[in-house]
Amino acid sequence: MGKKIPFTIGYRTAKTAIGTGVAIGIAQLLQLDFYVSAGILTILCISVTRKQSFVVSWERFKACIIGMAFAILLFEIIGYHPISIIILMLLFIPVAVKAKAKEGIVTSSVIILHLYTLEMVSVAIIVNELLLIIIGIGVALLMNLYMPSVEKDLRNYQNVIEVNFKIILKEIAKHLQNEQHIWDGKEVTETYTAIQTGKDLALKNIENHVLRYEDQYYHYFKMREKQFDIIERILPFVSSLDEKVVQSDKLALYLERLSKGVTPNYRGPKFLEDLQQMRSEFQTMPLPNTREEFETRSALLYIMHELEQYLLIKQSLLQQAKGE
Repeated sequence: MGKKIPFTIGYRTAKTAIGTGVAIGIAQLLQLDFYVSAGILTILCISVTRKQSFVVSWERFKACIIGMAFAILLFEIIGYHPISIIILMLLFIPVAVKAKAKEGIVTSSVIILHLYTLEMVSVAIIVNELLLIIIGIGVALLMNLYMPSVEKDLRNYQNVIEVNFKIILKEIAKHLQNEQHIWDGKEVTETYTAIQTGKDLALKNIENHVLRYEDQYYHYFKMREKQFDIIERILPFVSSLDEKVVQSDKLALYLERLSKGVTPNYRGPKFLEDLQQMRSEFQTMPLPNTREEFETRSALLYIMHELEQYLLIKQSLLQQAKGE
């Protein structure tokens, strides 16, 4: 027996169902012809985000008006024949695309075919079609005003990333102290997934705030994404270290402190100052005696350089998010 998939109704499905019924009900109450078309328009205009809903609805409205104009003109000149539909579509579709209303081509086709079915044009028919458009699109816009909050999910992804960053930095420190230390690295994969999913969700959250173009969570995930790229560059160098030197222990202690300081908010340039001080201290130490020691110390210097970039990214992106 296969695993049963639970039956669930999402918020978008619920909005579509309710909106469709409300649109048809209003159109039917007003005794409009083709009243079910109001429901079709609502279904087509229900979108994933508020901003997308406004954009798509405006495109559909423009396309409907353009389509009606073409239909009235061509049907009255050529007549209500299939050849009229062919010519109309050949002219209308390129114009709709040029007018940046391609999302409304299907919607406007419904209105065009209404006029073709009635085989006449009058003020009453035009008003009927305009009301269908307004009701269908208007109800969809009202339905799209409700969007569930994703704050909890964003905080959960943020927490996963914070915990995993701490673990990764600690594991790097352990390897520097003991090159035989074994780590399965599962946090690396988990972190990548959390960053990508969180960033996508943060973008969706921005789209749900029509008048807001910035989002603290989006800045956060972008910051962690850039830092994670640096960590991925560091890891091969860490795993290649086969010899322990004095500098390894010092850098390991620094990484342990850095792991404890992992937080969504920047806590000042203290870690940068400590890193620069440690680099200066390394430069005053005696030169390597063996090739292996030279290679190990070179790898450590590279890791320190990348850690500096790691910290600078956090500082600059958070300042940008705060408008500094």
